[in-house]
Amino acid sequence: MCIVLVTTAHPSYSLIILDNRDEFILRPTSRPHWWHSHHQDILSARDLQREEQGTWLGITKTGNFAVLTNYRETDTHDASHPVMGTRSRGGMVTAWLTSPEDESTEQFVHHLLEGEGVKGVGGFSLVCGKLRKRRDTEHELEPLAIISNRAGSPDDVPWIADKRGEVYGLSNTSFLDPQTWPKVRMGKEKVLDVVKEAVESGLGEQELVDMLFGVLDSDTLPSQKGEDFEEYIYQLRHSIFIPAIGHKTVPKVPKADAIASANTKVVANGIKEFEDSEEELKQEEAPDPEQNPGMTGIYGTQRQTIILVDWEGNVTFRERSLWDAKGNPIERGRGDMKFEFNIDGWNGESKGNEVPPHAFL
Repeated sequence: MCIVLVTTAHPSYSLIILDNRDEFILRPTSRPHWWHSHHQDILSARDLQREEQGTWLGITKTGNFAVLTNYRETDTHDASHPVMGTRSRGGMVTAWLTSPEDESTEQFVHHLLEGEGVKGVGGFSLVCGKLRKRRDTEHELEPLAIISNRAGSPDDVPWIADKRGEVYGLSNTSFLDPQTWPKVRMGKEKVLDVVKEAVESGLGEQELVDMLFGVLDSDTLPSQKGEDFEEYIYQLRHSIFIPAIGHKTVPKVPKADAIASANTKVVANGIKEFEDSEEELKQEEAPDPEQNPGMTGIYGTQRQTIILVDWEGNVTFRERSLWDAKGNPIERGRGDMKFEFNIDGWNGESKGNEVPPHAFL
């Protein structure tokens, strides 16, 4: 029961994005890192469970952004709407992240929904678009689309984030669902409260980020009263943060070659900061998918991400890992990674596909 919160309410930032990835804790997943496709330089973590090695959230050097939530199916026997598709949902995120730079968000929406793009994929909602200012404007962004393969045609796709002072929330149901889930309603309220306090108190970026992580840590999950996992999972719509639920399984020792290359902190201009106390922790993040299927055991909030985009196109991308490869909790902050870069073409003019100096390919 993941949650995505997006706001345009802070005057210093064109966009703020918050995300909790709720998943089986031992699902093999890399840490975020720069990787290269034919068209784009991409910053994301990778899901190592599925062959496609897709992702749930990512951003490119040219500002293509996408984040995905699963659609919680209510009828597990509906063959036309499978819970687990033959193709990875994460591939929908990478489809946008790897698209040609000159493909517009609107073109991608039509391409995905009118062609074969979403066939064989489990239910999902995808927030995607180009993080760029509208031309000839000071404080307006190009809008983001919310694509779903469970409702609507391209003409029905909602567009968000092009107006100031707004907040949007999405979890594991349709964005247009008239019944707003409690966690989404709570998250939107809390984000606006944080922004208001940060602005009125003149708080700096780190203080703002700490408060936003506090929003993602909001735990109001009702206690489990004898329900099995499938019954209890419906309660997850009541809490932004999902503490560990289920039963722990004993993982196998991860293979070194299953670990993604991003085992360091990365800051501006490609400078890498090695921290010996955390390096081993980061290397443990990706158990071998063949030895550990990652679809059983403890379930909960596995990763947290906060992205800030200011009015100059400067991006600060933070990911917080909450569990190590053996299913042990990580102290808040010790599993953090931070990336900073500037979006090429932020003002609406393409700069081509130059490789960023800090993209370790």
